[in-house]
Amino acid sequence: MTSFLVLRFRYNDRESIPVVCSSDYPTNLHKPERAMTIVFRTILASAALLLLPACVTVMATAGSGLAENLSTAILNQDDPELVRDGAPAYLLMLDSFVESSPNNEAVLSAAAELYSAYGVVFVDDPNRARKLTTRARSYGRRTLCAAEEKVCGIWDESYDVFIQRLQDVPEKHVAALFTFGLSWIAYIQAHSDDFGALAKLPQTQAVLIRVGELDPEYRQADVAHYLAVLNTIRPPALGGDFETGLFYYQKALEVSGGHDLSIKVDYARYYARTLYDRDLHDRLLEEVLDADPEWPRLTLFNTLAQQEAQELLDSADDYF
Repeated sequence: MTSFLVLRFRYNDRESIPVVCSSDYPTNLHKPERAMTIVFRTILASAALLLLPACVTVMATAGSGLAENLSTAILNQDDPELVRDGAPAYLLMLDSFVESSPNNEAVLSAAAELYSAYGVVFVDDPNRARKLTTRARSYGRRTLCAAEEKVCGIWDESYDVFIQRLQDVPEKHVAALFTFGLSWIAYIQAHSDDFGALAKLPQTQAVLIRVGELDPEYRQADVAHYLAVLNTIRPPALGGDFETGLFYYQKALEVSGGHDLSIKVDYARYYARTLYDRDLHDRLLEEVLDADPEWPRLTLFNTLAQQEAQELLDSADDYF
């Protein structure tokens, strides 16, 4: 697996999701053959109850409701293949929620972040990854539009105008802005052969910086991690800022308490390898392999990080 960053998919715990039920909606929902047996049985059974003819509107609170429980179950899973096989059922469910509530910020955000994560982390076919992340980017844009209509279409502006208009996003919409940036990064990764897409990396970096300005505590470790990667995916001769990147790697490690192993993997891959620092490279990756991957909401991605760490170590002699 060669993802340049590990994406997180979480519902925005500041919002509630209204689910509108209709009497014509089918109630004979079935669990997919290879879905995550317990988790997806729970969510599909619950969805069937929500869609009974008698129901009118159900408020599913993202911070404590079914969606958050499912997200936590996925993130605590230590079998990535199980998630790979099961997550598409959740993607389809989110699509149906978007159809029912096309301007609901929380629903759009959830769809954008899960499509981003799945397209980048779990899909090996490049064409399919491009399709999934194109949908993720669309949902991310719609999230921003639903939150703050006056910045809708900001992505079509020149860089200078884009930076100016970012200032129009208020603190209360920091979550929507983060989702917008995250889904755009996923899109660029899946379209890395498109120079037009790559040319927008500075805009995504500006989005994350603005998120940090609006609310320094919001997804702090993730923001620092992504900024670290964005500053080191290009060598210094091509515009990479490794001094800034190092600052963000160290900040991400500090804020995460070292529990997010993917940070060290990217630190080794993009910083140590580019600078040909074999000692740092091997030390970081060996620390990842020696660590316990189980940590609340990080187990899945830590398991993936350990797999990538081993692959990087196995190829180190050829690289260095």
